Amino acid sequence: MRQWNTSGRRIAAAALTLSLLTTCAANGAWAAAPDERDQLSALIAVPSATVGIPFAAAAALSATAEQYSRGMAETALTIKNEAQAAPSAKETPAVNQDRNQLFAQRRSLFERMSALTTIPWYYFAAIDQYERTLNKALPKKRTASGQLLAIYIPPEEWAGALNPNPDDEALTGIAMFGGIGRDGNGDGKASRADDDDLLYTIASYVLKSGTSEEDFGIGLWDYYHNTRAVQRITQFAKVYQTLGKLDLFEHAFPVPVGTRYSYRSTWGTGRSWGGYRIHEGTDIFADYGLPVRSTCYGIVEIKGWNPYGGWRIGIRDLDNVYHYYAHLSGYDKTVKVGDVVTPGQVLGWVGSSGYGKPGTQGKFPPHLHYGLYRDRGLVEWAFDPYPSLRAWEQSDRKKKKGSG
Repeated sequence: MRQWNTSGRRIAAAALTLSLLTTCAANGAWAAAPDERDQLSALIAVPSATVGIPFAAAAALSATAEQYSRGMAETALTIKNEAQAAPSAKETPAVNQDRNQLFAQRRSLFERMSALTTIPWYYFAAIDQYERTLNKALPKKRTASGQLLAIYIPPEEWAGALNPNPDDEALTGIAMFGGIGRDGNGDGKASRADDDDLLYTIASYVLKSGTSEEDFGIGLWDYYHNTRAVQRITQFAKVYQTLGKLDLFEHAFPVPVGTRYSYRSTWGTGRSWGGYRIHEGTDIFADYGLPVRSTCYGIVEIKGWNPYGGWRIGIRDLDNVYHYYAHLSGYDKTVKVGDVVTPGQVLGWVGSSGYGKPGTQGKFPPHLHYGLYRDRGLVEWAFDPYPSLRAWEQSDRKKKKGSG
């Protein structure tokens, strides 16, 4: 292997490493996923060992990332409120009725458009929900224009990039300038404020590739130009298809309330195994074998060994949040990658696996490492799960007390 032994190459390598670490810090996460983050964290040692940057400088960059990540804790309460879309005990029957009516109206719209286009209703639901997660993650860049739906189509795409009237609703004008806007309700115009028009426009664009399931995936990629979008919409569609309803935002505490466990906020604290990194989660200490449960409705995205997390499993929910469970002693054998899971469903059991080759156990006390990662479309960032855990724990205690 060639050695970078000239000063010019050392400077270039240093600049590349600094750029990488700074970019990761600016994104609020080391990489696009927890497993990739674990690998990138080891790069902190590279500047010192390979290109001569003092470790303290690399550690300082890590501290910068940590400081930024701590800032993400300020958004945790907002994200917690978004995640807890299910009715709480404090909500009145009128509020619950409004929620049920909203979901019923959306379902009716999806089924009506399904009959018109042959696209299953759950794919429309998945597209709408994916758009909703993007709006939450990028509120300054995206604002839904419809009433029931979260679909955002920029005016220049709807009416055409060269159209002098970005709010054009005339079908002839939109077609003349190459816009994608379509009439979905038969009123003779294409309005970004009309839910039928929005949904029909998406359907028309996606169906240009064909009507098969594979063609649908190709159409989604042509629309979003993002493989993550295709994956997320496919995942969401499977959840909706399997469970057959839209109101899927209830949560559960990851271990049974009333059992022996303890936890506190450890967000952002340092970790040194495998290179300096920050703690992107909350540790729930408990005895070996305590059941670990799904906190959400979602789909199993990953399952298996990770050198840092040991036996771990990852669940993607309908808010496009990745729930990361690590250091397990084993899995429920009925749970497989691609399965749809529900709040409170057992995924595995508390253990002390990790920090080594497959099967390594006992390098730390038994506990569940629980992390949350928000998908922003192209990157994911970690945010503090502690506020959500406290809310879910209190909710479970109320439910247990009410049923007892």
